[in-house]
Amino acid sequence: MTLFAALVAVLSSMALYVDDETGRKIAPGVLWIVLAFAGTLGLSRTWSRERENGAIRGVLLSPIAAWSVFLGKALGSLAFTSITLSVVAPLVALLLHAPLFDHLLASALLLALGTVGFVLAGTLFGAMTVRTRARDLLLAVVLYPLTSPALLAGAVATRDVYDGKTADFAQWIKLLVAYDLIVLAAGIGLMDWLLSD
Repeated sequence: MTLFAALVAVLSSMALYVDDETGRKIAPGVLWIVLAFAGTLGLSRTWSRERENGAIRGVLLSPIAAWSVFLGKALGSLAFTSITLSVVAPLVALLLHAPLFDHLLASALLLALGTVGFVLAGTLFGAMTVRTRARDLLLAVVLYPLTSPALLAGAVATRDVYDGKTADFAQWIKLLVAYDLIVLAAGIGLMDWLLSD
């Protein structure tokens, strides 16, 4: 996942970088595209053990609540995605001359909130597609439109931060927090139904 994300960052910088100004303008888009693609790659493996040999039945028979399975899967995916971003974000900043380190706190907050929403949604829809044949394709088809509010808000807010426009920063944060809470509530509320026969 991290190698794929790094490759996307390097290829994007080689294809799109013209000068420092152009690099600064395209860096937010590259960063959030890397999150979407690498995150999907990782999320497609989230429920893989449950697909093999009917292991989902073992999960359902365990004496734990379905929402705790959801949160455990989401935390695991969040850890891997965060490691990937901690490698790729400085790489994007270095290759595209983006002012990531000048706005480190704001960038980290935006990436954290966007990643949490993306991972929660991916874990939820991964559970939804766990029993389907074309699960990897279906996950990508369902995930991108439904995570677009978080991805778009994160990309635009990051662009504004890099440009020094912080007037709407609080509004973007509120939007990302609201999205995260909605997806979290949906995951906790729907997991029983999604995992039942």
